[in-house]
Amino acid sequence: QVDLVESGGDSVQAGGSLRVSCAVSGYPYNTQCIGWFRQAPGQEREGVASTGGGGTYYNASVQGRFTISQDKVKNSAYLQMDNLQPEDTAMYYCAARPYCTAGACGCATTLPYIFWGQGTQVTVSS
Repeated sequence: QVDLVESGGDSVQAGGSLRVSCAVSGYPYNTQCIGWFRQAPGQEREGVASTGGGGTYYNASVQGRFTISQDKVKNSAYLQMDNLQPEDTAMYYCAARPYCTAGACGCATTLPYIFWGQGTQVTVSS
């Protein structure tokens, strides 16, 4: 049983900061990729950032504002979000995948992620 549980979503004003967390259990943490995704109402889900396999990836829209990190002792991942803007409003999900699965190796958010959390809401007001 693999579980990912997000927390830390909140409502903030534009220009503010927020850190969302993802607690991972039931999986060999050191061998997997962790990704953060988001989905706004009426829009498709998009990859925000991912890490693993020695690499870190960011969506161009969050580059320089968001930082993904991991605490492998705590089996947790984080997304630090600074200078938040109203367009960052969305449900944020963390997800995990083995580094190599389904014929592909890597942690980019364009690759299929296998395990998903339930999401945490981030709302940014202007």
